[in-house]
Amino acid sequence: MTERTLLFRTPPDSVDVVHATLESIWEERGDIDEMDRMMFDTALIELVSNVIQHASSTTTIVCRLDVTADDNALRAVLVDTADPPGIDTGRREMPDEFAESGRGLAFIQALVTVFEYERMEGGNVWTITKDRSPSTS
Repeated sequence: MTERTLLFRTPPDSVDVVHATLESIWEERGDIDEMDRMMFDTALIELVSNVIQHASSTTTIVCRLDVTADDNALRAVLVDTADPPGIDTGRREMPDEFAESGRGLAFIQALVTVFEYERMEGGNVWTITKDRSPSTS
C-alpha cells in the first residue's frame, strides 16, 4: 500500500501541490494502469479545483488530502475547513452541451467508482475511490 498525506491552504496553494503528490505515487507504483491513473488524477484535480474555486470561508481554507493506492483501488479523502457547499452532492447526470456550469460533480462521478460527501466536525469530507482495472499480465 502506498499512502501520501498533504496539507495545503487556499489561498495561496493551488492544484500544483496535488499534481506533485500524485506524481510521487505514480513513480512509486508503476503497476497502476495508465487509464486508472488518468481517471483518478482527473477526478481528484477536478474535486480540489472545485474546493479552491467555489469554497467559501471567512478565513483561509485549510485542506488535508490523504491518498492511498493499493492492489484493488485508488482512494482520496479531502477534508476542508470551508463552509458547507450548499449544493446537492447526490448522483448527477451530465448537463447538456450548452450548459455553462454544473459539470464538475457529474464529471467526477463518471470517472470514479465511489464519490461521497459528508459534513462532519465543522469540515467537509470528500471521498473518491477508483477501483483498479484487472491486471493483464
